[in-house]
Amino acid sequence: MDTHDTSFATRSQAFEASEDTGRNPSTRPTIGDVIGARFGRRSMLRGSLAVTAMSAIGGAALLGSTSRGALAQAASFNFEELTAGVDETHHVAAGYTADVLIRWGDPVLPGAPAFDVQNQTAAAQAQQFGYNCDWIGFYPLPAGSDAADHGLLAVNHEYTIPELMFPGNLPGEDFANMTQEHVDIELAAHGLSLVEVRRGADGAWSYDPESQYNRRITGTTEMMLTGPVAGHDRVKTSADPSGTRVLGMLNNCAGGVTPWGTILTAEENFHGYFGGTLPEGHAETRNYERLGLPGGWYAWSRFHDRFDVGAEPNEGNRFGYMVEFDPYDPQSVPLKRTAMGRFKHEGANVTIDASGHAVAYSGDDERFDYVYRFISAGTYDPSDRAANMTLLEEGTLSVARFNEDGTVDWLPLVHGQGPLTAENGFNSQADVLIETRVAADLVGATPMDRPEDIDIRAQDGRVFIMLTNNTRRTAEQVDAANPRADNAYGHIFEIITDNDHMADRSRWEILVRCGDPANPEHDAVWGSETTENGWFGAPDNCAVDSRGRLWVTTDGNNFEYSGRTDGVWAMETEGELRGTSRHFFRVPVGAEMCGPFFTADDTTLFVAVQHPGDGASGWPGHEGDVTFDNPPTRWPDFQDGMPPRPSVVTIVKDDGGPIGV
Repeated sequence: MDTHDTSFATRSQAFEASEDTGRNPSTRPTIGDVIGARFGRRSMLRGSLAVTAMSAIGGAALLGSTSRGALAQAASFNFEELTAGVDETHHVAAGYTADVLIRWGDPVLPGAPAFDVQNQTAAAQAQQFGYNCDWIGFYPLPAGSDAADHGLLAVNHEYTIPELMFPGNLPGEDFANMTQEHVDIELAAHGLSLVEVRRGADGAWSYDPESQYNRRITGTTEMMLTGPVAGHDRVKTSADPSGTRVLGMLNNCAGGVTPWGTILTAEENFHGYFGGTLPEGHAETRNYERLGLPGGWYAWSRFHDRFDVGAEPNEGNRFGYMVEFDPYDPQSVPLKRTAMGRFKHEGANVTIDASGHAVAYSGDDERFDYVYRFISAGTYDPSDRAANMTLLEEGTLSVARFNEDGTVDWLPLVHGQGPLTAENGFNSQADVLIETRVAADLVGATPMDRPEDIDIRAQDGRVFIMLTNNTRRTAEQVDAANPRADNAYGHIFEIITDNDHMADRSRWEILVRCGDPANPEHDAVWGSETTENGWFGAPDNCAVDSRGRLWVTTDGNNFEYSGRTDGVWAMETEGELRGTSRHFFRVPVGAEMCGPFFTADDTTLFVAVQHPGDGASGWPGHEGDVTFDNPPTRWPDFQDGMPPRPSVVTIVKDDGGPIGV
């Protein structure tokens, strides 16, 4: 879609609209249909905060079970709930301190220049902290330890907003005011930053701009394709006839820390960076249409042929993967793990099954797309880190089918099985992985309501899935079996594995249906103690702390939508309070709440404040277009001439203890 469509006030709103567009032609029942089929008879419970409503959704299991009894008493929070609202700065619950650790433009590499917002260059940006920080991962130092006060912080940089980044009237109609230098700065502002961080005796965190570990991965960093797609004809280009070497990673959203201590980072809306027109009748037409490629959101194809699908029709097949590299090795080459599939990955968290296989869950963040599971061919060896480094190179990718009886089946995406044959355009496993979405359509996966972040609770193997929303579901798609049309507020889903991640079939439940429980039109269902500050919409990222407690962050919980900003909420998942949510942290106006990540002892929570100021539509405190010269907030610097800056924030308890305890 065109991010300069005048129906959207900001670029972030345009990104959200694209994710909500939906390009799945499947006619299978949506997840809403399946939920409704199970629970439609409970419709009289709409808007209820009562625990009986939660029982209606999940049965007795939602109230706790003997298999989870040990967790039921531990999964509770002790903090004074924050008041929901909206203003120009951030806020945290009483008894906690939230400090900015690093901001867009801060020096990352040794010798990097100081940030000069009026005189930006691509060379400087490639050495400085990138834009729009999303996923965060903490890697203790020394490697292999459980250190909670010293480590390496990895931070994704998802996308750029030229309207807020650059002085002047940018990008202009049809990108007319964008120059190659602007585009090259944007390329350098993408990717990932890695910085060494340390907590001082006073409890405050700082980063070392001269550390030998610090790195900037950008849109031009050389990396390699691995697995079945590497070297295939469909990823060969004029610049890379081998089909193995790629410049950069794009739109890195969420990610994961592998059990062997590597960074796993996801390429999500990569389609938006491409322009041009694919030649009529080209072999990639089906593939690209299913992904919405080219999106034409940026001016990049005007200056770099590789982003013009007419000039380089295979370049788009080189993006949309999970990328892995070693944070402890400054020379580690980022590797695109094609065996894990190509789609709009929100992220991937990895666990080790009892069998020893590495298992990763990942969502494809678009309306009516799917949830995936990858199982490594090899097994994990806790004494051989080098051997573990190849676990994600080969394995079996499956996609979820959620059944009306509360079970989930994992459908393998393997060439030659079922419809994944030459008759349907799949001549190899590489074809299946390049066109993962089409393959999932054909095997009969369940279309979901924008599956975003997925995390795994180690204690019982429960998998938490954030389903952000689905505003494209119409009333005509709803029947007695469908709980919500125009699902603007989303769900939080669970897969119950009982720590058997290899099983072909598991069970599923709903934790909450998001939205305002005081508004019957939202059809929201929460736990019994959720207050007017505790509800939210648009669940996006999540984290499970060492105690097994779930923390949720939101994307799109803006002023017009909810009368409040995005933030962090603590979510009860066990016992009589199951589904009860409490507000802990909130961002400045227009920002999205990303991250979150805890140190091993839960004494620090790292969060990322993305695109501050860019989602201020309807806020009385701002008039006119959101631009560099007219931002609704100048967080975190609050200096004239300095626009808002995406930043990482550290949250610690004032007494130094574990957060939420």
